[in-house]
Amino acid sequence: MTLLILGVLLWTIPHLLKRLAPGLRAGWGDRAKGPLSLAMLAGIVLMVIGYRAADGAVFWGRSPMLVGINNLLLLAALYLFAAAGMKTAVARKMRHPMLWATVLWAVGHLLVNGDTPSFVLFGSMAVWALLSMALINRAEPWVAPAAKPAKFEAMALVGTLLVYGAIAGLHTWLGYPTFG
Repeated sequence: MTLLILGVLLWTIPHLLKRLAPGLRAGWGDRAKGPLSLAMLAGIVLMVIGYRAADGAVFWGRSPMLVGINNLLLLAALYLFAAAGMKTAVARKMRHPMLWATVLWAVGHLLVNGDTPSFVLFGSMAVWALLSMALINRAEPWVAPAAKPAKFEAMALVGTLLVYGAIAGLHTWLGYPTFG
């Protein structure tokens, strides 16, 4: 569990520095981008290794209904990620589509993984995303992105389905059946 917690900290602290300690972060300037990026990458690696190795109490397990809800939430989360990148209509109407996608991803994973390591990983990622939204909303007014051509909507939908298929295949290959 130690590696998992360390990974979560290496992900969240660099992400929150700009909002929680803006003077410190600004003082580091561009020279901090590389080390902070490496810390976040190390955080991802440690979260994966730590989660796979962690043990803990199990409060509930997978059920067909929860798997179905999880899959729908993850499909929506992937679309929000694509919408944010493509600046689709959804991204023009809602603030923080990527952070909301993270919340949906975390909630979906908590539905099908009711164990302590999942609470640590997915719960902390949801809290990080919600805290980030609150800090950004407090610090900056929102300006909706400019409209893009309709083809970006179609590209976001196709991209969502392709990435969803790839993630489902990878999860199945790693031993985490996506649909069963």
